[in-house]
Amino acid sequence: MSDASSLNAPADVPLEEYGERYFKRYNYADRPLGKFSMYWFARRYYARLLRRFAANQPISGRMLEIGTGLGHLLGLMADDFPDRQAYGIDIAHYAAEETRRNAPKASALAASADRLEMFTDGSFDLIVTLHLVEHLADPAAALRHMARMLTPGGLLLFATPNPVYRLRTWRDQPDAIAKDPTHINVHPPPTWVQWVEDSGFSLLRHFGDGLWDVPYVPLLPKSLQFALFGFPSLIQVMTGTTLIPLDYGVNQILIARKEATS
Repeated sequence: MSDASSLNAPADVPLEEYGERYFKRYNYADRPLGKFSMYWFARRYYARLLRRFAANQPISGRMLEIGTGLGHLLGLMADDFPDRQAYGIDIAHYAAEETRRNAPKASALAASADRLEMFTDGSFDLIVTLHLVEHLADPAAALRHMARMLTPGGLLLFATPNPVYRLRTWRDQPDAIAKDPTHINVHPPPTWVQWVEDSGFSLLRHFGDGLWDVPYVPLLPKSLQFALFGFPSLIQVMTGTTLIPLDYGVNQILIARKEATS
């Protein structure tokens, strides 16, 4: 599956930002992570999408999450696909340790997504990476590696910020995209579509995750705004659909399949 290439990050990657403190600051810090939280529901939603779109017959029998974070999604993947071995990598040793705890059936490794050449061609049937590509020095190159790493017909699912979502200009304070200084490659939807297609993928779905990053208007209580603006997100998550338009998503979600070779 992998060779002996270096697992370390490029010298300019701010490793000091990606330790335990990363998960106590920025977007992990200001919202609950427990059962029935937005985070909890979101991981189950992504797992449901993978069950829906992943090929029924695995070729390699392996799947990978790049940027596991705390490892909860990888744990769900390992449970949902018992016929495939689940692997995960994250640049933070803290994240790898948490992933081993939260995904005990998976194998987790501290490694950089800027060093995907360590994986051999056709290693995985499925790759998922949530809120990772915007942190990379060269996300287009990473997507090309992911295509190389997938088996023909393999599935890629990733989520990344959408800097042109509606209502962003309504905010009078930094949003979830702007307040994280490690977001070094945030791009509008057409850029990601071009990179995905140039890498040899067929795009299956491209949609938004809703306007959940309140407040957007003054005076109205934040909890009321979350209930109002976040209602479409709740419907999408509970139904397992992909209906929210790109303009109405703080993040964009892309689902693509590697084109089968003739």
